[in-house]
Amino acid sequence: MRSGGSSQIRLTQGIDAYQDGYYPCGFKPGLGNEPVNLLLDTHVWIWSQESPDELGVLAREQLANPANHLYLSTISTLEIARLIEGGGIELRGSLRSWIRRSTDVLRSRTVELSHDIAMAAYALPKDFHRDPADRILAATAKHLNLTLITADERILSLSCVHTFDART
Repeated sequence: MRSGGSSQIRLTQGIDAYQDGYYPCGFKPGLGNEPVNLLLDTHVWIWSQESPDELGVLAREQLANPANHLYLSTISTLEIARLIEGGGIELRGSLRSWIRRSTDVLRSRTVELSHDIAMAAYALPKDFHRDPADRILAATAKHLNLTLITADERILSLSCVHTFDART
């Protein structure tokens, strides 16, 4: 989990600076000891099933923690299909069976792409990311107040989205 290089969830980015309920870009501190709601970036979803050693120890623990709620975006399914089509990855079995099996193993919930999330993707800072899928994932996390688990440095540096470094 990330907070300026440490391995903690970015819960508070200087709470003292956020007086009178003002939180930049919708940020609200304070997950405390409550279960964490994690949105998996596409590569984290793939790594969790195909190469879990790519994930850090803490990330694996968070994904395996039954108290946490795991979410997968349908945009990740699109990304995986594109990677398969382009020869970038090979999965065991069909994409349909892989998704069914992996969502069962992860006990994950699906987040559909809504109009609100689609609009929020381009309300993020212009210099954030050109990849529409990454913008949608970040917007989904922000819109639904989820913590996005990723190894993408551009996403990890986005201050208005809760993030967790998948390499920790």
